[in-house]
Amino acid sequence: MGCKYIRSRSSHIASVKDIMKRTFLFAATIAVTMLLNLSAVNAQQEGAGAGKVSKQDMKKIAAIRAVLDAQTAAWNRGDIEGFMDGYARSPNIVFVSGDSLTHGWQTVLDRYKKGYDTREKMGTLAFSDLEINVISKDAAVVIGRWQLTRAGDTPKGRFTLIFRRKNENWRIVHDHTSSAS
Repeated sequence: MGCKYIRSRSSHIASVKDIMKRTFLFAATIAVTMLLNLSAVNAQQEGAGAGKVSKQDMKKIAAIRAVLDAQTAAWNRGDIEGFMDGYARSPNIVFVSGDSLTHGWQTVLDRYKKGYDTREKMGTLAFSDLEINVISKDAAVVIGRWQLTRAGDTPKGRFTLIFRRKNENWRIVHDHTSSAS
C-alpha cells in the first residue's frame, strides 16, 4: 500500500508540474498580447508620429523578415533542416499547433520531418500579412498568415511567432500556428 501511495503522489506531482507549465505558457502569451495592445494604445496616443519606426527597429524588422524569407526559400526547395534554421537551436523553444505542444528544436524538427516526409506533402509555402512588432532590443512578435499550395489542396492558417536576438541573430523561440478550417 505504501508503494501505491508513493506512485500516486509522484504522478500527482507530475500532473501539477504539467499544469503549472501550461499555466506559465498561457500567462506568457497573455503578457505578450497585453504588451502589444499597450504598444498600440501608446502609438495611437502619439498621434501623427504613431506610424514612424526608428532606424534601429527598421534594421531589426529587416533582419527578422530575412529569417522568414530564408525559411520559405528552404521549405520550397524541400529543405526542412534549412527551414528549421529560423528557430533557436534550443531545448526551450515551444511549438503549439492545434492541441499539440512541442518543446525543443530537435523535437520540432522531427515533427516536421514526420508530417512532411515528401515534397508533395510540403507543397509551396507562402507567408503573408506579416506584422512585425519589435518589443525590446532583443525581442519581437510576428503575426501573419501561412499557406501551402499543393496538388490536391491548399491548407492555410495564421501564426504568432516570438523572436529573440542572440549574438546578432534573430531566431524563433515560440511558434503558435493554427489551421483555418
